[in-house]
Amino acid sequence: MDTMFSDKSWESADGLTLHFRDYPGDEMRPAVLCLHGLTRNARDFEDLAAHVAGQGWRVIVPDMRGRGESEYSSDSATYALPNYIDDLTRLLEQEGIERVVAIGTSMGGLMIMLLAAQRPELFAAVVLNDVGPVVEDEGLDRIRSYVGQGRNFPTWVHGARALAELHGEAHPNFALDDWLTMAKRTLTVCSNGRIAFDYDMKIAEPILSAEATASPEESVAPDLWPMIDALADKPSVLVRGALSNILSPATLERMQQALPRARVINVPHTGHAPTLDEPEVRVAIDLLLQEVS
Repeated sequence: MDTMFSDKSWESADGLTLHFRDYPGDEMRPAVLCLHGLTRNARDFEDLAAHVAGQGWRVIVPDMRGRGESEYSSDSATYALPNYIDDLTRLLEQEGIERVVAIGTSMGGLMIMLLAAQRPELFAAVVLNDVGPVVEDEGLDRIRSYVGQGRNFPTWVHGARALAELHGEAHPNFALDDWLTMAKRTLTVCSNGRIAFDYDMKIAEPILSAEATASPEESVAPDLWPMIDALADKPSVLVRGALSNILSPATLERMQQALPRARVINVPHTGHAPTLDEPEVRVAIDLLLQEVS
């Protein structure tokens, strides 16, 4: 795909300069808003964004604070969903965007659900990628085991092989070229020439601190199901990796019942999270966009 984007920025309430990719498209349609996962960035969507923009849609892909080309926060406590929602709201206000088709992977999907509870009218349609109102403990424990570890590598191949070791169970059919693609999306070249993960290692601090200090009452997950109810009348696509340890089949089934206009895609031989480049997912997203347009 050769669809071009512009690198743009906006400012957070606490003065951070944040980056987003803006693919031009029809301003009369809702914008397509792509939201990445916890340790990822805008590059996660480079193929999908170009594909969608090639159909005439404007596509907005932010790097959330502490990721990619967005500024890192000096206060690790601001790496939390309420701040991400506020940052995102400021971006939409700056760009004059009043309606979106939102595509969210993992943390990005949680952001969609939280924002939908506040502003359901914002959403024309949604894609939730391997995430729901219940996040399985097994998956959370897995994330805690690697987030914030500042590893670095001498070459892209070393980085790709490290990702294969870390996430091989989630993508058992990936070849080296697939891992290299993931490495180019997930890692970056540092000033010293080493290749490292492209996020602020301090994003792990609120997650690990909350786990260490939580009382038994606080360890009970909040009920997010009412946030799904806010999307009940929206066209949607629910994507699950068949091997996912984050989104269970039972949660997916309940989500499907709560969202009667949903298409459900189970991606075989895939865990957390599908890339959204899978053919069956692309077809579902294209059909969703046709429904909206």
